[in-house]
Amino acid sequence: MVDIYLNNTLKRRKDKFEPLDCCNVRMYVCGPTVYDKAHLGNAKTPVVFDVLYRLLRHVYGAEHVTYVSNITDVDDKILNKHKQTGKPIREITQETYDWYIADMKKLNVLDPNYRPRATEYINEMIELVKRLLANGHAYEAEGHVLFSVDSMPSYGYLSGRSMKEMLAGARIEVADYKKNPADFVLWKPSDADQPGWDSPWGYGRPGWHLECSAMSSKLLGNDFDIHGGGSDLIFPHHENECAQSCCAFEGSHFARYWVHTGMLMVDGVKMSKSLGNFFTVDEVLAKYPAEALRLLFLTTHYHQPFNFTFEGLNSAKQTLDKFYNALRNVKDVKAEDCAPDERIIDALADDLNTPLALSYLHEITNNLNKAITPEDKAKYKGQLLAGAEMLGLLYQDAESWFKGDDADGGLSESAIEAKIAERIAAKKSKDYARADAIRNELKEQGILLEDTPSGTVWKRA
Repeated sequence: MVDIYLNNTLKRRKDKFEPLDCCNVRMYVCGPTVYDKAHLGNAKTPVVFDVLYRLLRHVYGAEHVTYVSNITDVDDKILNKHKQTGKPIREITQETYDWYIADMKKLNVLDPNYRPRATEYINEMIELVKRLLANGHAYEAEGHVLFSVDSMPSYGYLSGRSMKEMLAGARIEVADYKKNPADFVLWKPSDADQPGWDSPWGYGRPGWHLECSAMSSKLLGNDFDIHGGGSDLIFPHHENECAQSCCAFEGSHFARYWVHTGMLMVDGVKMSKSLGNFFTVDEVLAKYPAEALRLLFLTTHYHQPFNFTFEGLNSAKQTLDKFYNALRNVKDVKAEDCAPDERIIDALADDLNTPLALSYLHEITNNLNKAITPEDKAKYKGQLLAGAEMLGLLYQDAESWFKGDDADGGLSESAIEAKIAERIAAKKSKDYARADAIRNELKEQGILLEDTPSGTVWKRA
């Protein structure tokens, strides 16, 4: 069996992955808060963990991996959106959820085994708060229930920060009823016009950190293998998850491997609406293929900061053009049924080294382009597709990739085919000036023609 190594935030080093149970490898990744369209950062994390999910399924077997990625559908950000727009909260969360799922499908992100919504696990959250109160790790104050960080001597062990650093580096809610400024909310009161549930502490709603602890415990158990998310979640979110879960269940270590993706920047600067460099996924996908964005995310090691540029996106599209062109040239060859190249598996097993894995895809593509015999073409085509599947790439038909779609207002496929037929007719009648004019006319509209022995093929630039 292949040994997997992951950069474990908990140990601050690359750590050999040894699951608690090889027959049930369990992973939890924080999903989105559904109040607005997903931005690029919301897309990068699920793409990264999708590759890890594919690797775990390959190594341990699909039936032996359980992947949970949640949906936060009760949160103050959602309440603020409701106040701004006047839309019902349920309408906001459902619409945003639908947008997110559509984005994930375009990016070829596999569905997790479970995608729980926070509002479906309120009872589990209430029970978790009860346990923390009974264990002396929480207290009630002015309608709130708060976790007492002083009750946990090891608080801060995930982020490795001192209490002073944690208070200075995070936006901590200041409240007179807190015993310690770092104490965080487990349950808070709701007004009559706010979402809420009856509880032993009155009508209210859960704190954000509590939600993930309750859902992961219910679906994966009190101890599981991998917890993932963006590096911006290490503190306070993941730190507080650790605290409340370990204190609620005596002897629990919660997640054994903490895997975090690096910060996303745009043109070298942190993405921000105020700087005008903020992009939603659908804004980018309106102009570029989703697969190009997925490939771009994988060109940088997940643990490092990722710098988004449109130049990089163009380069990613050109790379896919190269891959798909190789497949297009052997479209009549049946791919050999083969396992992914071991070098690709080894690269991914070494802390998801996607840049190295991609370099092997390039090598296989070059071999496919040079192949002469039908046997070699079938072999390299099979290797290319099998390796690409591990990265979630090359999932489209080659012809479909080059022809794209006309959703952006460009020429439709039927209109292009009609122009090509007109050009063929012009060449037959030896009206070469007209044939050249049609080629140039299509080129100006982003349609490139190539005359081959089997006829004229086209693609969108």
